[in-house]
Amino acid sequence: MSSKSVLTSLRRYDAFPKTLEDFRIRTFGGATITIVSAAIMLLLFISEMNYYLSIEVTSELFVDTSRGEKIKIYMNVTFPKMACAILSVDTMDVAGMQQLDIKQNLMKRRLDENGKPTGDVILQKIANSTVDSKAIQSNKTKCGSCYGAETAEIKCCNSCEDVREAYRKKGWALTSPEGIEQCQEEGWAQMLKEQEKEGCNVFGYLEVNKVAGNFHFAPGKSFQQHRVHVHDLQSFGGRKFNTSHIIHKLSFGEEFPGIINPLDGHRISSDQDSGMYQYFIKVVPTVYKKLKGEEVKSNQYSVTKHSKHIRLNMGEQGLPGVFISYELSPMIIQYAERTKSFPHFLTGVCAIIGGVFTVASLIDAMVYHSAKMLKIELGKAS
Repeated sequence: MSSKSVLTSLRRYDAFPKTLEDFRIRTFGGATITIVSAAIMLLLFISEMNYYLSIEVTSELFVDTSRGEKIKIYMNVTFPKMACAILSVDTMDVAGMQQLDIKQNLMKRRLDENGKPTGDVILQKIANSTVDSKAIQSNKTKCGSCYGAETAEIKCCNSCEDVREAYRKKGWALTSPEGIEQCQEEGWAQMLKEQEKEGCNVFGYLEVNKVAGNFHFAPGKSFQQHRVHVHDLQSFGGRKFNTSHIIHKLSFGEEFPGIINPLDGHRISSDQDSGMYQYFIKVVPTVYKKLKGEEVKSNQYSVTKHSKHIRLNMGEQGLPGVFISYELSPMIIQYAERTKSFPHFLTGVCAIIGGVFTVASLIDAMVYHSAKMLKIELGKAS
């Protein structure tokens, strides 16, 4: 078989037969459809390119098997009508771990009546610290009385705060600070009076066990009395407390792309005193994996709210303040960033070109034959 006959045989399998140039008719309608098709192809190509270059985030659900971990709770909360001197932060969990009057990793900023910062940030002492550094510098040889609250750990109280701390650890209420020499010297009562109309901004983070628990912001020193958590309000002489607050930020762990914290920017403003505001939070552990392999271990949460006003003079149970209870989900969500494959992008581009070209060809043929038939009918009518 000659090469010429082989080529002739191969031509039978040509899926793209050509027409002679002389038999091609170019029309205005065909040109319009071609331009519109090209524009559509270009727009769809740009859309496909953007989709290919974007990062896709996939999610999976697993059982959380981690144990013995800690959670950092980041916060920034403002109390416009409660002074820093009377505000304390406590945490406790179902495992029996308690942190009373937390001062580690938390800072307070005093605010004036208009909510503007006044003075420097109050750098808190480390929790369980019992000696005021200023008192040590000014009273190196002095050992002040703790008024019966001395222990093996606390033998000297050189400041009003030391006496209050000693009483708290004993589980006693400090009913009359005016009778304490250290409080008189420091002008504790005068300080409370000066800060009566001030507010307080608390910011920083708490580190808690990865179990269900709660933390709260409330007035007065806290202590345990007969296994009951108590706040000492007697030293404030029947003062009323307005617990209006603004939660600028509250997150359970590090931030990651797309996270939404429902309580961020939450504001409660009330003219009524002795408000008890409760937030019940369901925490879902979350792992976010970035393209470069970096993992961010964090948490998401949902929240429900409840509030009531306590009439302390009527003996109603409760404590003014903001109480946040949290539970952890047994499931963990894992997010992972992924890029699209190039073959997938190429397939999409081919589908766009082929699809638009095919549809355009059908429309062009329909328009051309319709116009041709219309001319024939008009010719017959004339």
